[in-house]
Amino acid sequence: MDGRCQKPSANSYLTAQLASRSNRAFSSMATKIRGIEGMKHGELDFEIQRGAKFVLFQYCISVVVLTFRRPSDIYFLRQGENAVVKGLPFTLLSLLAGWWGIPWGPIYTIQSVYNNSRGGKDVTQAVVDSLRAQAAPPQADSPIPPNS
Repeated sequence: MDGRCQKPSANSYLTAQLASRSNRAFSSMATKIRGIEGMKHGELDFEIQRGAKFVLFQYCISVVVLTFRRPSDIYFLRQGENAVVKGLPFTLLSLLAGWWGIPWGPIYTIQSVYNNSRGGKDVTQAVVDSLRAQAAPPQADSPIPPNS
């Protein structure tokens, strides 16, 4: 990042362009980023250069014939943090509450457990691009030429 980003607040929200795997379309969503609370201006850049990443996990919940597969908030994982351990609560939730919907419950549960066991979905590039776009100064429209 170019060092122009603003200091994240305690309730850091981000409008990020995230790819939806189901339809391969991009959707704009406001997502909370967990793990960057209290970080100073250049710390985020430094951590990303060291190998930190932003990750999404999936979870699945079923109620009889309704099955919901949802992404978690975005988690900031520093270099050396285990993404599988961070995603374990979402995996357990899926295993307990995901199976019960017919027919999609078992299918979505297996997908969620598989994705979480591989460390979640890395969305670092999308988050960094969005942060850069938010930190960039707004571009002014072309000035109106003077009347001569």
